[in-house]
Amino acid sequence: MSDLPTPARAVAPPDPVEALQVAYAAMVRRRVVLLAVLAVAILVSLALDFSVGPSGLSPWHLLHILLHPETAPPMERVIVWQIRLPYALMAVCVGAALGLAGAEMQTVLANPLASPFTLGVSAAAAFGASLAIVLGWHLPGIGESWLIATNAFVFAVGSVGLLDVVSHRRHASTGTVVLFGIALVFTFQALVSLIQFVANEDALQELVFWTMGNLTRTTWPKLGLLAGVGAVVAAFSFRSAWSLTTLRMGEKRAASLGVNVPQIRRAALLRISLLSALAVAFVGIIGFVGLVAPHIARRLLGEDHRFYLPGSMLAGALILSLSSTVARVLAPGVVVPTGIVTALVGIPFFVAIVLRRQGMS
Repeated sequence: MSDLPTPARAVAPPDPVEALQVAYAAMVRRRVVLLAVLAVAILVSLALDFSVGPSGLSPWHLLHILLHPETAPPMERVIVWQIRLPYALMAVCVGAALGLAGAEMQTVLANPLASPFTLGVSAAAAFGASLAIVLGWHLPGIGESWLIATNAFVFAVGSVGLLDVVSHRRHASTGTVVLFGIALVFTFQALVSLIQFVANEDALQELVFWTMGNLTRTTWPKLGLLAGVGAVVAAFSFRSAWSLTTLRMGEKRAASLGVNVPQIRRAALLRISLLSALAVAFVGIIGFVGLVAPHIARRLLGEDHRFYLPGSMLAGALILSLSSTVARVLAPGVVVPTGIVTALVGIPFFVAIVLRRQGMS
């Protein structure tokens, strides 16, 4: 009897729930690693942006002045602490703000071409700045160094308010909101052109330089304000990640799952207005970052907004940090406006998105 073969044990079928949990954990780990890679890339780009410039100081000398400013000559200390460092940090903060604003705008409007630049926010800010630069119109009680930024901020917030009115009070579709935003772009661009026509030579030069988008106007108070507001707004955005992810499935399905769609959209537009208005007010028009960064994050991290929103922030920060570095090495001894660099990079990407959507339709 001992020579008889023993019956084979029955193999239990794999538990589908357990397999799903393992696959989900692996996906989460992969996305966390991708976010960490983006963060490391930003640190490298930040160090590169800090090191590049026409001053002729070596990277090690710059690092020594950064760590021991009391031992450096006054001129070199000014270069490092008042120019290089705030310039590099502002590129990261502005890029992150525009990336997050673009991600939320594309979600709440369900349009991959939506961004603060394409929906009139930047054009409205330019009109507000032109009123301050050329005509001297500004709100009373504002300090001289904040006149242009305040005017740009007010008009940028006003343009988002108009989008909110059209979106909710008129019960317009997302397509109508996008078309209305495009109409705002052309309207404010025409008004800026009109002001340029009546401007004198000095005011016209200052206005044109402002509209090109430049990080050289950075100051520590502006950097601190943008970083502080950006951190608070990002915290509220991350808290709404589940609702925003659900909204990507469609308004009706999101509402059936308990999402208050009008409230989520209004809160998102408020966050978008704060981020994009402050960014544009402080550095001028930086185009296409809010359009390109969300698409990069979506390709890397998917639609889950727990990863998509921080991924858009990191992608935007990396794009603008690299652009600011390129802006200083394109022409030796000259800092090319950063908005020109981002436009040259963003326009081909914009055309690719449009052609891809036409091919899918």
